[in-house]
Amino acid sequence: MGIPKPLVQLNQTFIVLTVFIGLFEPIVLALPFAVGAITLITRKNPVIAIGKRFLKKPMNSYIPEDPDQQRFNQWIATVCLGLSLLFFGIGWQTLGYAFSMMVMAAAGTALMGYCIGCTIRFRYMMWKHKRLNTNH
Repeated sequence: MGIPKPLVQLNQTFIVLTVFIGLFEPIVLALPFAVGAITLITRKNPVIAIGKRFLKKPMNSYIPEDPDQQRFNQWIATVCLGLSLLFFGIGWQTLGYAFSMMVMAAAGTALMGYCIGCTIRFRYMMWKHKRLNTNH
């Protein structure tokens, strides 16, 4: 079963807003990082779990998003946020801003309809498929 699109968009909005605030107060980046880590460890996203309560229709009546793709995207975002926190923590502000802005830009463009994580995963899968089929 897929993840209802409005819940994916809620998570993307949460990321954009918290990372935007984190640009002014970097410790706030710990919040989307923690949500991402919890999601990857438990396979349950707290933001999506809360959002489910507010859906007006049955979950299966919404356009579904691929859970594997969302997990891949969450990995990218969580790693980048972790690096951002690390760089802010050691005083490398420019890299801290760069990694947090990459996450905010990716989530923001996903809200507008283009998923960079989807493109990366698709190209990786095609490369892997091609590699497996040319070695035989």
